[in-house]
Amino acid sequence: MGFLNRLFGKKETPIEKEFTEEEHERDYELKSEGLENILGKMHNLVGHAIIPFAIGGAVDMYYFPNHIKGTGFATMELLDPDGNGPKKNRIGTYELVAFTKYDYNTEEETQTPFNLIERKACSFLTAIGMYSSQAVLNPKETIEIPNGENEENTCLVFDLYEPDRKKFKIGDRAHHLLLCMQIFRSEMDYARQNGSDELFKILKEKGIYPYSDLDREPMI
Repeated sequence: MGFLNRLFGKKETPIEKEFTEEEHERDYELKSEGLENILGKMHNLVGHAIIPFAIGGAVDMYYFPNHIKGTGFATMELLDPDGNGPKKNRIGTYELVAFTKYDYNTEEETQTPFNLIERKACSFLTAIGMYSSQAVLNPKETIEIPNGENEENTCLVFDLYEPDRKKFKIGDRAHHLLLCMQIFRSEMDYARQNGSDELFKILKEKGIYPYSDLDREPMI
């Protein structure tokens, strides 16, 4: 556990290629188009991190309220303008997505169900984003993210997110979206024993997949 705490606690910052402002802007445009092709029109507000992800802060949160019921969250900072970033998994490189059943809202009250899951999703997407540059993360795998002292670990399962077989592309480059789905520990244990596809089958039958909300009863 100490190893995981060290791993998630600090993002290594190796020497990286410098890109021009124009290259970043063009990459942002193409990445936005690629995400919207799968997730629908992006919300015009962005949840910007106070400390940028590139220097150890949280990921910026991009919101997609026009895809499935509720709201999608996506990252746009893992892949650089050359398509590098996460270690390649068996499919390639990727950005991350997660979902809540709650509709996007702009209320200042921080304790609404949407705001609570949005902050939780930001936390685990940031941790996974940091980890992705150091370890290969494949669809169907499970992971535990350590939290504070006396707090339970966050349990997640990954999946390839490719609705209607739509591919995530940035310009002419092929990538993919890696779904990060928060689940209960009993569900994670079931996936580890029986395979993630068996868990996904149950969660889909109950209308839970691909949402990360845990204000429900465990299915296992």
